[in-house]
Amino acid sequence: MKTILITGSNGLLGQKLVDLLHTEPNIKLIASSRGTNKLADIYPNVAFVAMDVTNAEQVEDVVANTQPTHIIHTAAMTNVDDCESQREECWKQNVDAVANLVKACEHHGVHLIHVSTDFIFDGENGPYTEEAEGHPVNFYGESKLAAEELVEQAACKWAILRTVLVFGIVHDYGRSNIVLWVKGSLEQGKQIKVVNDQLRTPTLAEDLAQGCWLAAKHDAQGIFNISGEELLTPHQMALQVADYFHLDKSLIEEVDGSIFSQPAKRPPRTGFDITKAKTKLGYQPHTFKESIAIVASQI
Repeated sequence: MKTILITGSNGLLGQKLVDLLHTEPNIKLIASSRGTNKLADIYPNVAFVAMDVTNAEQVEDVVANTQPTHIIHTAAMTNVDDCESQREECWKQNVDAVANLVKACEHHGVHLIHVSTDFIFDGENGPYTEEAEGHPVNFYGESKLAAEELVEQAACKWAILRTVLVFGIVHDYGRSNIVLWVKGSLEQGKQIKVVNDQLRTPTLAEDLAQGCWLAAKHDAQGIFNISGEELLTPHQMALQVADYFHLDKSLIEEVDGSIFSQPAKRPPRTGFDITKAKTKLGYQPHTFKESIAIVASQI
């Protein structure tokens, strides 16, 4: 029997984990988030506890009271430009919170599964393996690399799951993603500018949730890349979305990133080699085309 505590259960990945695990046998699932439970009406039988991961006392109390065997830590500040301009808040949410969780996991013998990002890299040599050295080009990446270092030094079992450009649909439709944005824009006849000079291995949120579950199921330890397998530019992704929904591709203008003024620099070429996750965990992601179909079925 595994008792799995999910942080950030209101977020995209947190919701997909609850979707995936709420009927899994031999699992006691505990959802947690800083705000009220957005999944209360959908999964009334899933235990929920309010927890602000930046509050060390609260984290210790929740872990002591719920006694999880595993914590899957999905809560984070992920808006890259906000992280650049709100550095103190970013550090609090992405680093201090991890320090709180590490301490509680050490104290109670909990296996910590921490979700990280391709943005710990500078994007000069992607796709990356798990052994690649982190070298971030923005503050979000710096905060996530610092969090990884805390986890790696932890005196408890731990796994770090790095991912790339996660997309999917949340239950409250509160956030967009590349599939919804391209579909919505083209349906309205809007011309859109999409960059062709950034390469990623985009990740369906359901696939990332599966990777997190496999890490817990196998008590995996170490660093694992959990992403899609295809290296694509956002422009190539947009064309696939247009093809899938039979929309007008001529509205998609191919541009390079220099035309956008964003506070945070983006790494040009990231993406992951996922061989280790496939061989050690049995991880098998969907293709991008299959992923579009899954998102389309949820709209």
